[in-house]
Amino acid sequence: MLHAKMAPMTEATLVSRFAPSPTGALHLGNARTALFNFLLARRSGGRFILRIEDTDAERSSDAYLEALVEDLRWLGLDWQEGPDTGGHSAPYRQSERTGLYADFQERLLVTGAAYPCYCTPAELELSRRTQLAAGRPPRYAGTCRELTAAQRRDREAHGLVPTLRFRVQPGAEVVFDDIVHGPQRFATDDIGDFIVRRADGSAAFFFCNAVDDALMGVSHVLRGEDHLANTPRQLLVLKALGLTAPTYGHVSMIVGDDGAPLSKRHGAPSLAGLRERGYLALAVRNHLFRLGHAPAVQGTLAIDAMAEAFDIGRLGRSPARFDLVQLDSWQKEAVHGLTDDAFARWARAALAAVPPAEQAAFIAAVRPNVVFPDDVAAWARVVFGDAPSLSEAGVAVVRDAGGAFFGAAAAAAAASGNDLAAITAAVREATGRKGPALYKPLRLALTGLDHGPELAPLLRAMPRAKARERLIRYAG
Repeated sequence: MLHAKMAPMTEATLVSRFAPSPTGALHLGNARTALFNFLLARRSGGRFILRIEDTDAERSSDAYLEALVEDLRWLGLDWQEGPDTGGHSAPYRQSERTGLYADFQERLLVTGAAYPCYCTPAELELSRRTQLAAGRPPRYAGTCRELTAAQRRDREAHGLVPTLRFRVQPGAEVVFDDIVHGPQRFATDDIGDFIVRRADGSAAFFFCNAVDDALMGVSHVLRGEDHLANTPRQLLVLKALGLTAPTYGHVSMIVGDDGAPLSKRHGAPSLAGLRERGYLALAVRNHLFRLGHAPAVQGTLAIDAMAEAFDIGRLGRSPARFDLVQLDSWQKEAVHGLTDDAFARWARAALAAVPPAEQAAFIAAVRPNVVFPDDVAAWARVVFGDAPSLSEAGVAVVRDAGGAFFGAAAAAAAASGNDLAAITAAVREATGRKGPALYKPLRLALTGLDHGPELAPLLRAMPRAKARERLIRYAG
């Protein structure tokens, strides 16, 4: 039985990390992983490291890296070590650490913990099919495990370039404690010898990932449960190299309403996509915080309060269901909590059509009814744009109100400066209408809609001439 030498669960030395690949936009699953690791370190006063796993040269790009850093900063995360901040474990891009990986791979080779494998992709595929046909799980057959030096030279003379395979001890178990899922046991016979260096010389993901965690002093790693099967391989490698493994915790996957892994078809865009639509970082953080994590406190939490409330013991094992409606609820709460200045910055583009002198009154009127900048822009068009058109039902309502209704309203608006109380008093006196029969025709004539922000503050923001124009057109 092989027990992993893992970092102790002590807060004094806690170091966590986020290690993304810059091969595309940051999606919500990775953003949540980053947040959880950040909060774990923040709660204990530990260190949080950003490491970039860019060994896939064909798919990685600096543009993706820049966007990733920008997304993380926008989300409210910061790190004590990383590619843009430096640190004692630099460099923090794996593409700059290839010599280090080669040294550790050579150590495995010299000690016999790894061996060259000359099997071609075609040979490996044939072996895989043969095992499946025999009802056995596909594992490396050990073809090159015991080759002599002469046999290796012969294969290399024929132009075969080897990979490097880790030699897994048969008939044993890898045992470790997962801080989310509890005790884990993996039979080494189910793992088989695995590649730690590809034929092109590049290091396999789980090899460099594990080595970097150990060398950077990472004590705790929270990551998606899709990585759980990598953990025994990484523990075997670190044990062979005499390196200390971090304490691992594998968090539940995020799924859509259909139970399938979250994707764009579930209405979940990238983090950048949410930013572009106008979601606030506070809203996104609070939603991610509760995906697979059940905190003991409720309500919208600022980042320090969130760190205090983060509890590994409250991480769930069942899939976490993404709910766009719930995200929008957090967004609404976050928007309503903005100061006037913060609201104006958030909705800057949408406020372009609002005269500066009217901006404060307009914001006060519409902010209870907006969730996104597009909502602000829509109400700006209602208040400051052309006279709105009405639906057939709306036309029937204003016709039923009659010319005397709108004549009185227009005169009162001009005389009072758009004071709703004065307008309704004049109309009530002229027509005897009250309640919905009074307010609904006014709202329709002024906004084209039968719902929206409170009419009194909306009227205060509307130019006086425009309000009178909209009312008088139904007075004929």
